[in-house]
Amino acid sequence: MNPLRWSYRVSFLFGFLICAGLLGFALYAEYQWGLEPCPLCIFQRIGFLFMALFFLVGSVHGPRAGGRWFYTGLVLLGALFGTAVAGRHLWIMTLPPDQVPACGPNLAYMFDAFPFEKALKMVFTGSGECAKIQPILGLPIPLWALLWFVLLSILAIRATLHRAAPRLRR
Repeated sequence: MNPLRWSYRVSFLFGFLICAGLLGFALYAEYQWGLEPCPLCIFQRIGFLFMALFFLVGSVHGPRAGGRWFYTGLVLLGALFGTAVAGRHLWIMTLPPDQVPACGPNLAYMFDAFPFEKALKMVFTGSGECAKIQPILGLPIPLWALLWFVLLSILAIRATLHRAAPRLRR
């Protein structure tokens, strides 16, 4: 089964399964390994969740022409958001120890205690827990997330551009 020949629906279902697997792994790492997610990690999960939703809807709907670009655009919007968050997270990780922001409150408290705009600004400013490097297979988690956002974007675009082979009439 050649993945380069998969139909739009199969490719989008595969994208959904990858996103679901990544989210499942994130929950496993949180609850089994005790890796507490920082606010930026949670926002990256939201990006994957957004992508998973539109991968699934696109796969079930199986639209033609412009409809495919609609779902691909929504998937790419989630990927763009996730890529920006992962990039910011990686940048915070590269800061020298004396420039790392102090640890702040958790995400739920920020959104309860502060106006939405201020809470978002606090999240993207980063905090000390965002600078911790916890490698998996030698790479930090935000780098893995960034790689998956890019690969899933390529999958969505390839599925949308793919033309099914003409069927033979009998």
